[in-house]
Amino acid sequence: MLVGGGISTTGVALCSLLSLLSLAPFISLCDAPAQAQSPVVLVGSGSSIPTRLYSRWTQEFQKRSPNIQMRYVAFGTTEGIATTAHGGSDFAAGEILLSGKERADLKLVELPVALIGIVVIYNLPSVHQELRLSGEALAGIFLGHVKTWNAPQITQLNPDLTLPSMSIHVVNRPAGKGSNYVFTDFLANANASFRVQIGVTRSPKWPVGISAGSSSDMVDKVKNYPGSIGYVELQYALEDNIPQAAVLNSAGKFLKASQYSITAACEVAESPRWNNFFASLVGRPGADSYPITSFTWIYLRTKSTDNARSIALADFVDWIYADGQQFARDEGYSSLPAQLLPELKKTAKTLR
Repeated sequence: MLVGGGISTTGVALCSLLSLLSLAPFISLCDAPAQAQSPVVLVGSGSSIPTRLYSRWTQEFQKRSPNIQMRYVAFGTTEGIATTAHGGSDFAAGEILLSGKERADLKLVELPVALIGIVVIYNLPSVHQELRLSGEALAGIFLGHVKTWNAPQITQLNPDLTLPSMSIHVVNRPAGKGSNYVFTDFLANANASFRVQIGVTRSPKWPVGISAGSSSDMVDKVKNYPGSIGYVELQYALEDNIPQAAVLNSAGKFLKASQYSITAACEVAESPRWNNFFASLVGRPGADSYPITSFTWIYLRTKSTDNARSIALADFVDWIYADGQQFARDEGYSSLPAQLLPELKKTAKTLR
């Protein structure tokens, strides 16, 4: 069982099964007699947030290293972590910060590979100007205390808007999701009631709302249901051109997520040492810091018994911290600040 509110052994078995199924396209390659050098198949699993990122990385890395085949299966950060810890996949990906006990018990370590922003998306057909929201107001909405769009907690942030009296329809994510962890981290820091009732967690017990199983499902539900509100990684909002709110940061400025504002939050958190790979980037100071920012991590086993796969995975991680950062930017994610990369490369080498 995953420490700290993870999944059951049934879930682990399901994850392992999914991972094995994900290998199916390559089984013939792996079982075939080697003519020159047998291909190595690396399988990753986890969050849907970086799916586009790993898809692009897979395409580009295989151009460079055609003898290393890759597949990424997105079914949730917690599931990916459990699968990797139990040997069902080679690495996991997601936005959940492991505790020290989890790192020790699961024999995993997480390393940041890129930056992401969780944005608040909404569907208000009658509102054509930028909507502003604060952590305090959002906590009230997701606790079920703020029930209509013209509630005082929202109208006082938007004096120039005429907000409808329609009910707010909350859309949230189910247990085990990286976006839950980042979003609850922000809300718990902004609102004492939320901190007590829900806390910072990958598996919140939401008191209101309907569930969206994936990031794309979240966008679809909000997009098709007037009056709704949800949260999703920036790339999904941009791709579907769905409105995102400007969120109040710790400097008192309303900001939308962008590569610049996401990077600004990371730079504040990491400067001047540039070696805190386990930092929360939520609510960082600075006028230009987007307040719901996070690393997306790759979770790696600290020891491997398969030398060929270990070497191939180390090669992939090295590539992520070199050419891979440019492809992250190309896909609209925020790359890691250059000052972080030397220490990350050194740490990655210790895991071989």
